[in-house]
Amino acid sequence: MTVTGSGGKSGGGGSGPGGTGGRSRGGKVRVKTAKRRTASSNRWLERHLNDPYVAAARAAGYRSRSAFKLKELDEQFSLLGQVERVVDLGAAPGGWCQVVLERRPRAKVVGIDLLAIEPIAGVILFEKDILDDDTEAMLLEALGGRADIVLSDMAANTVGHQATDHLRTMGLIEAGLDMATRLLRPGGTFVAKVLAGGGDGALTGALKTAFTTVKHVKPPASRKGSSEWYVVAQNFKGAAQVED
Repeated sequence: MTVTGSGGKSGGGGSGPGGTGGRSRGGKVRVKTAKRRTASSNRWLERHLNDPYVAAARAAGYRSRSAFKLKELDEQFSLLGQVERVVDLGAAPGGWCQVVLERRPRAKVVGIDLLAIEPIAGVILFEKDILDDDTEAMLLEALGGRADIVLSDMAANTVGHQATDHLRTMGLIEAGLDMATRLLRPGGTFVAKVLAGGGDGALTGALKTAFTTVKHVKPPASRKGSSEWYVVAQNFKGAAQVED
């Protein structure tokens, strides 16, 4: 998620960032109604401007508040302590890559996304679809070997229809898992955004077939009202085991 702005300090009833609103006496940013913004857009913007993780991300120089999700997952599961080769699927805008380099400055980090990503020193970035036939070979070549961990914060673009949005997101999650099983070394780890505690039984079954340990967690940085969870699948059994 791209950080579009955060409430700056202002005196009295002065305007907030971009002229969107002002602060109340309690310091909360109030968003002014705009002709081209819907009520739901106003609510999202107000929540975003008052989100402490957004402010913390800007202060720390992270490109997105989601960087804190990976940091919290790493603190809980010690994901990044020994990794040498890392793939970030759906890497834009680059917050997770920043966290990996912060924890493992000498690691080989490769990010891929359909969206263009501003360069990050020490990261190899590709603007490409993970479903392309040549993606696997391209990523393995860039890594110089199989990955220790594959990260995925991917989410499908929503269309506003709940059933359709769910199916599209689940399809993307499954594509990420398929790519992970083709990139990981035996013993490797897959971390991915999922829906409502892990999605359907088929996905959970596939994860348990491919990995020895599968856990679902909602890190504190994940908004309480969001249906997103994260799956942490550890000790990859190897491609041969998955095919069997």
